[in-house]
Amino acid sequence: MDLNKVAVYRKEHFTAAHRLHNPAWSDEKNATIFGLCNNKNFHGHNYELTVKITGVPNTDTGYVFDTKVLSALIKKEVLDRFDHKNLNLDTVFFQQLNPTAENIAKIVYQLLRAKLDEHLELKIFLYETERNYVEYPA
Repeated sequence: MDLNKVAVYRKEHFTAAHRLHNPAWSDEKNATIFGLCNNKNFHGHNYELTVKITGVPNTDTGYVFDTKVLSALIKKEVLDRFDHKNLNLDTVFFQQLNPTAENIAKIVYQLLRAKLDEHLELKIFLYETERNYVEYPA
């Protein structure tokens, strides 16, 4: 354990619709596997997103990462792309990728990771409901 490292968290929220569907499967198999989440007219969630950045605080600022900057980064890279969108139809990310919570978390990670210094660690927590959430990387 590195006692010099500190974790900074930022919570955000977005609302989006999606449909879980595997086009290689029959309608019956999709309905069996995905249930209500396979609704052909889509369904939505109020997603809660927590972004965790870990690193050593900067000696000049005392920050691991400025939370105002993190908030703006999440807005630009995630919220502007996903909030009040149909993930299947309105985003390029899920044209061929099933928009499960797992896959959404991985995409969010990729979008943010590309904008952060290499020395910073990143972890994504995405709550699809109060009781169901994913962590990436695990």
